[in-house]
Amino acid sequence: MRLVLAECSVNYVGRLTAHLPRAPRLLVVKADGSVLVHSDGGSYKPLNWMAPPCTLAIEPAEAEDALEMWKVTHKKTGDSLEITVFEIFEEMSRDLGIDPGLQKAGVEAHLQALLAENMASIGEGWKLVRREYPTAIGPVDILAKNPEGETVAIEIKRRGEIDGVEQLTRYVELLNRDPLLAPVTGMFAAQEIKPQARTLARDRGFECLTLDYDELRGIDNSELRLF
Repeated sequence: MRLVLAECSVNYVGRLTAHLPRAPRLLVVKADGSVLVHSDGGSYKPLNWMAPPCTLAIEPAEAEDALEMWKVTHKKTGDSLEITVFEIFEEMSRDLGIDPGLQKAGVEAHLQALLAENMASIGEGWKLVRREYPTAIGPVDILAKNPEGETVAIEIKRRGEIDGVEQLTRYVELLNRDPLLAPVTGMFAAQEIKPQARTLARDRGFECLTLDYDELRGIDNSELRLF
């Protein structure tokens, strides 16, 4: 993990174009290759970012008063994140090692356990591979095989929002690098899935599964619905 407090401007060039004017920001370079640009307010989400697989090259800056230009290029799409650094206030690097992942409690953990025990509730022919399947960026809630024998990463939330879809996207991209698992698809499962999250999940080729907590506990025997 590398953290850099710097004055910079940012241009995103690719399927869409976006510009962040010159201002002080936090630049985060993670061990998985992702690069994130944060401000000091407004939201916990980055202003702009590039997810792996991507490459980071530091080049001479075109602006006369700039120190350098970071060019982050996505290996698959060719999209680029160009960060012009004018001044570095402070920076640090540290190897964080392998994170143990979020230890879920309450409803989400129970939903995960119940779904793992009742894979047939998704549909005939579904099989559990493993709960909490370990990866370098955290454990996948459930790794399963669908009736066609394909590997499916299942991300479980109590309330399904866009952040959960982004998390599933990172898992699927990483798992697809393993030739023993690929091709890997995704399923986003939650008690309630927000419309924006459902749209994003479908756009990325993921199935959405609405979970009924009581039904999984055996209180209601009607079948779960796939949307």
